[in-house]
Amino acid sequence: MSEHAMPGQLIAELLSLRGWSQRTLAAVLEKDESTVNKIMAGKGAVTTETALALEDVFDVPAERFLELQRKYELAVARIANKPDPRRASRATLFGDLPIAAMAKRGWIKTENLQDLEAVEGELRSFFGVASTNEIDILLPHAARKTKVNTEPSPAQLAWLYRVKAIASELMVPKYSQAALDRALPKLHALMTAPEEARHVPRMLADCGVRFVIVECLPSAKIDGVCFWLDDHSPVIGLSLRFDRIDNFWFVLRHECEHVLLGHGRVAMILDTELEGSKAGQGPDVPEEERLANKAAQDFAVPSSKMDAFISRKAPFFSERDLTAFAKILGVHPGIVAGQLQHRTGRYERFRQHLANIRSHLGSSVAIDGWGDVYPIGE
Repeated sequence: MSEHAMPGQLIAELLSLRGWSQRTLAAVLEKDESTVNKIMAGKGAVTTETALALEDVFDVPAERFLELQRKYELAVARIANKPDPRRASRATLFGDLPIAAMAKRGWIKTENLQDLEAVEGELRSFFGVASTNEIDILLPHAARKTKVNTEPSPAQLAWLYRVKAIASELMVPKYSQAALDRALPKLHALMTAPEEARHVPRMLADCGVRFVIVECLPSAKIDGVCFWLDDHSPVIGLSLRFDRIDNFWFVLRHECEHVLLGHGRVAMILDTELEGSKAGQGPDVPEEERLANKAAQDFAVPSSKMDAFISRKAPFFSERDLTAFAKILGVHPGIVAGQLQHRTGRYERFRQHLANIRSHLGSSVAIDGWGDVYPIGE
């Protein structure tokens, strides 16, 4: 029997074996003869009730009749609904990209997400492609269009494109590695208080570094990125996924080291979940990340000094010890607190020192998110 046979064909075979007519079957089932005739012709469906009655009569499981009915209906539907390539394309596009989140953030402008033509037009503009077919190619093979050190998820890719679009709008001088080297001690001097972070955007811009902050999209887990628009235009993007003074300075210095070493010229350096072992020196951490991690660690609290402090004070660390050590280092106590939490695994300690940064950045930073949309092209 064919895979797409009607239930009526099976019933016809069973009737033939018994030498019955359709009228006889109707009488046995106590159904109208027209009902049986429609089932036999494929114009009527075998219901659950009818399948159970047929099971009693022919000793064939009811599931067999119901499965034949289901497969037959699906085959008929496939014939009636011819494949639509655009439907599959849209399923990929809308199933992967965080369309709703992008619309909510103002990255794509549409009043109705059900208006697929309008949404596709916005996405073409956002990704800078001529057709949605190119977006389909872009998603599963992101490196073809935008080279990244690790294959980004669609949400991460959307975030990267937003950072790139904002960075392209900034007016900064040509990058100077010497200037960025000279700026590091000045940046370190800002670590005494959270409000001093407001000077960071201007100082980096003076060195030719485009500094952008874009709120992370849900599930993206991005901390930062380093890439170059051209040979003279490095970009540092942060998400402030953890709005804490210790995390801000660690990620910022990490990305600065990528710039100083020329990382990100060939492929964007995307830093995700930059915490725990990924922020350390383990053998599983890529070499360029180990270099950036060490620079960030020593910039905040040199490893040798942190080792000595822990050796002297462990296992008891008092508020007085923490603040005194921070004063010696010339940094905010929250920076020491963050390092101490990481080293000891005691994340409940000294949390009151982990000051927020975003509210202190001021109006000079190129920032997108948290209810504000950066005005691109205005």
